[in-house]
Amino acid sequence: MKHISLIIPQGDTSFSNLEATFKMFTMTNAQLEREGKQPLFDLHLVGLTMESYASNGFFSVTPDATIHEVRHTDMIIVPAIHGDVDEILKDNADFIPWIKNHYENGAEVASLCIGAFLLAKTGVLKNKCCSTHWLMADEFRSRYPEVNLVDDKVITDEKGTYTSGGAYSSLNLNLYLIEKFAGREMAILSSKIFEIDFDRDSQAPFIIFKGLKEHSDDQVIKAQNHIEENYTEKMQVSELADMVGVGRRSFERRFKKATGNTVVEYMQRVKVEAAKKELESSRKTINEVMYDVGYNDTKAFREVFRRFTGVTPLGYKNKYNKELVVA
Repeated sequence: MKHISLIIPQGDTSFSNLEATFKMFTMTNAQLEREGKQPLFDLHLVGLTMESYASNGFFSVTPDATIHEVRHTDMIIVPAIHGDVDEILKDNADFIPWIKNHYENGAEVASLCIGAFLLAKTGVLKNKCCSTHWLMADEFRSRYPEVNLVDDKVITDEKGTYTSGGAYSSLNLNLYLIEKFAGREMAILSSKIFEIDFDRDSQAPFIIFKGLKEHSDDQVIKAQNHIEENYTEKMQVSELADMVGVGRRSFERRFKKATGNTVVEYMQRVKVEAAKKELESSRKTINEVMYDVGYNDTKAFREVFRRFTGVTPLGYKNKYNKELVVA
């Protein structure tokens, strides 16, 4: 059997992560037993002490083992923990060497949603791909620049590390792990029982782009504001650099460092976000929206929109426009 340690951190832990993960793995065991097979997962709730619990004011959970009692485990799963990141890392500091030690001794590790912050603190994600909730992407990048954050991905799998995107993307990672260890047929059954979309690989349609401005580069902030206020106009990078009084090469380098996007990517993201809002709420055609946000090439608009959202403009409009849904 595969020993699974589902950790119970100190703080406001996501009960949806804990319950869904526990249920999906135990359901797999139950189905295997119904088929006359041995259960696959030996699942344990692991805390810092037996008295530790996770509570959001309404629910609590008690571990059945402590980190000191777990001598061997095959997989450690870190749920989301809500609140101030510094406090979370401080309160759960004793998990960090424990996770790192087990990983170095052959255990696989997984994080769900913003549980990635605790997993990244162990160092096991260095130079690896990782996903987390898109709302926390900028803070994650600033804290862990050595990790390759791919915040548009629902799931990552690299060298014994697994991560999921935001919120209920954890369900997709659970399905992925069930498929990997119990087979495709079992994963399909789980997807049907829990009514989870199978093989969803992008959380891009859910991302709301807000340019990172929590930095100290005033010239870059001035350029960001200009882009956001004049996104319908055609802009050149060199013109922006001249406007803020910085050489083009230096401007591009500083802009990327401060915002996590190239200047061109930033312009495109601002335009796409404006287009998304129009597609959600207006009766305008795709071409009308395209012109509104400063594009006049249908192919270029479609390609840029799809790159940042994972769907075409028409697909997005059909999915999110309330008037179309009602109709």
